[in-house]
Amino acid sequence: MNENDQVFPTSEVNETNGAKRTFWKEAVVYQIYPRSFHDSNGDGIGDLQGIISKLDYLKTLGIDVIWLSPVYESPNDDNGYDISDYRAIHEEFGTLADWEVLIDGMHARGMKLIMDLVVNHTSDEHAWFAASRESVNSPYRDYYYWRPGRGDHEPNNWTSVFSGSAWQHDECTDEYYLHLFSKKQPDLNWENPSVRDEIYDMMRWWLDKGVDGFRMDVINFISKTPGLPSVGEERYAWGGEHFMNGPHLTEHLQEMKREVLDRYEVMTVGEMPGVTVEQAREITGENHGSLNMVFQFEHMEVDSGAGGKWDVTPWKLHDLRSILHKWQTGLADSGWNSLYLNNHDQPRMVSRFGDDSAYRVQSAKMLATLLHTLQGTPYIYQGEELGMTNVRFDRIDQYKDIETLNMYREHTEQYGKDPADVMKSIYAKGRDNARTPMQWNASLHGGFTSGTPWLESNPNYTDINAEQALSDPDSIFYYYQALIRLRKQNPIMVYGDYRLWLEEDEFIYAYTRSWEGKEWVVLLNFAGHDAAFHCPPEWKGCTFTRIIGNYDDVPFDMFVNASLRPFEALVLEIAAR
Repeated sequence: MNENDQVFPTSEVNETNGAKRTFWKEAVVYQIYPRSFHDSNGDGIGDLQGIISKLDYLKTLGIDVIWLSPVYESPNDDNGYDISDYRAIHEEFGTLADWEVLIDGMHARGMKLIMDLVVNHTSDEHAWFAASRESVNSPYRDYYYWRPGRGDHEPNNWTSVFSGSAWQHDECTDEYYLHLFSKKQPDLNWENPSVRDEIYDMMRWWLDKGVDGFRMDVINFISKTPGLPSVGEERYAWGGEHFMNGPHLTEHLQEMKREVLDRYEVMTVGEMPGVTVEQAREITGENHGSLNMVFQFEHMEVDSGAGGKWDVTPWKLHDLRSILHKWQTGLADSGWNSLYLNNHDQPRMVSRFGDDSAYRVQSAKMLATLLHTLQGTPYIYQGEELGMTNVRFDRIDQYKDIETLNMYREHTEQYGKDPADVMKSIYAKGRDNARTPMQWNASLHGGFTSGTPWLESNPNYTDINAEQALSDPDSIFYYYQALIRLRKQNPIMVYGDYRLWLEEDEFIYAYTRSWEGKEWVVLLNFAGHDAAFHCPPEWKGCTFTRIIGNYDDVPFDMFVNASLRPFEALVLEIAAR
């Protein structure tokens, strides 16, 4: 066993500081977006064999769990989140035999696999939907939400997450079906017990094949308000109050737990836009919850104005810190946090919360320190460990994301906005920022493919790539490796109590983690300049030992004219004299 290996405890043993020890609390998760990770056959699309070839890279990084975004059969209207067959692998990614080699390779290296579970909706090319649209009397009709129109209007006035009406008219039966996302992603009707039975059977099928858990896509959308009522008087309006955290959500998740999850030792995380701390406590509670943790999005909206996601506004540390603090304290004694600052749906964190130019390396390491020293399970998105940045394509036709393309068309054609201004929003918030190909080396297309990539590479791959990072002992990659190693060796990083300090500081986020008589202080400068540090009176007379930091190991005297350098991160062990 080497220093990066970890023996996972079971959930039945090892009580630690009153908290039950489990592998999913102690793990570090790495998300792979397969289409953009590594292409093994030159068709420009990442695939399973490409992932297999990079497992040793991930083992070197030290991660414990891989979250694999969808590789199921799909028409790819939403890049795999529109599934047409839950038990088949899309031919672009490989075969089920390839998948079996992949999971065996992960398990042989001591890594676990969680799959994306996308069950709020299917593809409109799924066999269930094909049967449901044939006739109003189809036995599959009630697998989805079909409704007659209101005169020449849709059944209600809800808008889709991807813009436009959430309803699509189907000429076959002259009725509409509900799609909260793309029109090729019809929503499943979870009120139908046959739908739930089909889903549970599919989940057991994957778990029996060795999957170690699920990341559940928009799982809090599965319960809708009975009657699907309209919202307000506008022609189209956001109806989230009627489909986010709906009336039967807890009931459905508890049933899933009884019918599937309790029968296996698994890790579960539910993607839940709009979830509150109180709802998350109910869903993830240690003794009564149905899931291990949730993805909440409150901190992802800190730079969105009144106009929503695409309304880009400057963010303040005070607001980000307040949100993170609320979730740290809110789930401290019941539930568990998932820790992330980017993923396949979010822009690159170093471009959003750091500085992706002059202080790219320092700010990437500072943000990594934040994620790995808060209480919760850290999630690394592919390329994050290299400090990959947002991309700025010149033309809208260089983008592939359906949400981005729909928004651009709506804002320029319907609202008459200046295309240049719309592109600025895309540069800041577009999902393709995270989906540009993984940058492996300085060769053409960053070594992602020998062919033409499905999405153009970020031109900075010549400077930012894995080969360069692995050759530089001071790289972001090795800083991540050091943080992960520290987490495995120091339970304080997992189970330690969290306490906020300097809560009004304009630039510095300071907190302590305490466990079994040991206390660490974490100091993070979110500014691109020196920030004065005002030592709390409680720390006077204490001694401090450096644990890790993103600048050279130089003495830090917090009692005399102390300051943190631009984007400096410092973790110290504090002890009384």
